[in-house]
Amino acid sequence: MKRSGWLGPVAAVAAPLLVFGYLRQRLSWDVEINAPTSHFYIVSSVALLAIVIGVAIGIAGGRVRNIKISFLSLAFISLAELFMIHGLSTPGFVHHATRLPGLSAQLSVVLASVWLWLSSLSTDHAWVGWLARFQNQLVPVWAIALGIASLISFLFPHTVDLVPLNPQPVQWGITVVVLLLNVSTMQSYYRSYRYSRFPFQLSIVYSAGWLNVAQVIMVFGEIWRLSWWLYHFLLLASMIVMLAGLIKQYAANRSIADAFKALFATDPVERITRLMPPSVKALVVATESRDPYTAGHNFRVAMYALRLAEELGVPPERMRALAMGAIVHDVGKINIPDSILNKPGKLTEDERAVIETHTLKGYEMCRNLGFMKEELEIIRSHHERWNGTGYPDGLKGEQIPLLARITAVADVYDALTSTRAYRQAWSHEEAMRFLTQHQGTQFDPECVQAWIRVCERDPQVYRNWTATDYARNAPSVSVPSGTVSR
Repeated sequence: MKRSGWLGPVAAVAAPLLVFGYLRQRLSWDVEINAPTSHFYIVSSVALLAIVIGVAIGIAGGRVRNIKISFLSLAFISLAELFMIHGLSTPGFVHHATRLPGLSAQLSVVLASVWLWLSSLSTDHAWVGWLARFQNQLVPVWAIALGIASLISFLFPHTVDLVPLNPQPVQWGITVVVLLLNVSTMQSYYRSYRYSRFPFQLSIVYSAGWLNVAQVIMVFGEIWRLSWWLYHFLLLASMIVMLAGLIKQYAANRSIADAFKALFATDPVERITRLMPPSVKALVVATESRDPYTAGHNFRVAMYALRLAEELGVPPERMRALAMGAIVHDVGKINIPDSILNKPGKLTEDERAVIETHTLKGYEMCRNLGFMKEELEIIRSHHERWNGTGYPDGLKGEQIPLLARITAVADVYDALTSTRAYRQAWSHEEAMRFLTQHQGTQFDPECVQAWIRVCERDPQVYRNWTATDYARNAPSVSVPSGTVSR
């Protein structure tokens, strides 16, 4: 990680902290500004922007198979609902002085930090996997439950006296937890930003940093002082930056528009490809730009894999996972030297060892970009072999995830029927003969037979996607073991 890249986020966090510290030291400057009405309007602006961001992200999350998007939505919904209570319970505005304003502000930052942190975890994390089981219900149930709790606390503000957040050790403990969570979130999203350069990811880095500053000010500030007002403006700035990042992200990629179009698509393949998020599209472009001989390879592999999976009766939820995983299955090749990737000839043992690292490199890259467990399994395991001689883990038979077995057949078929740096393209018949000969050793026999049935029933499946209609009577080509697909 380049240290210079952290200068912006670090400066954005350090500057308000220094201002806060200076004001607390110069009490003559830290004047008291008792303005309940102004406080309400500022807080309401933060809550309004947070709910706009939360709803926008929630809409996208409902149409993209990515639990991390739902976590982001929950972070801003939590902040919006609790910060609205913070504003409504402003002392002297509606209620008399109670503990509700301080408690609601504290909980808003805590819950937002927790959900942001969860969104930064890799998708194979145990907690993320458990919550993913409830993805469809998570956002509405949480929003309704938190809304009811907020309403009750507003109607009966003295009930919050039961929550023990006043003792100083408790406040310090909460502060330490919030700081650690947000630092972890900043690191994770900045790593992802360096891969994709998506503005929304950088916005999250800044927002998480300002949540930390807000937490410090809430604990060490004095109500109505100028320094205390600072954290309200930081949260407002945080929401503005997030909204700007969201607008810039989707204005450039129009992924929300594509998601809505996908709802009305009648063809399952079209629906899935329209749902492809910008991060996946960027990875595909980056991968194929490295190897001119395989332009379109990722897309064709995904199309073949989808038809094969449909033949096997794979449910729609897993079909979406298959599409996303198959289309970036070779993303790890971004880090393979061109001299090896495009070598016109057989690879040496050392070169073969280097190129075989692409599965693990792709896995590590995508696990930090929000891919779900099944997509990660495809990226990691599509070069495993049925007899256990594949890589990287030497899995055997049904130990190999089904979607990876499906992708393996599609990948090798397309590799064989495409011109590569080290050989000319095979005909469809030659490729099918190879698959048949190696079922039970390299490939899952059930997957091979399913692909045979698909091609026999609808020859347009492979004719529509291969680059050339190859000669039917070409002689059989002998390819040394290990050179079928790099």
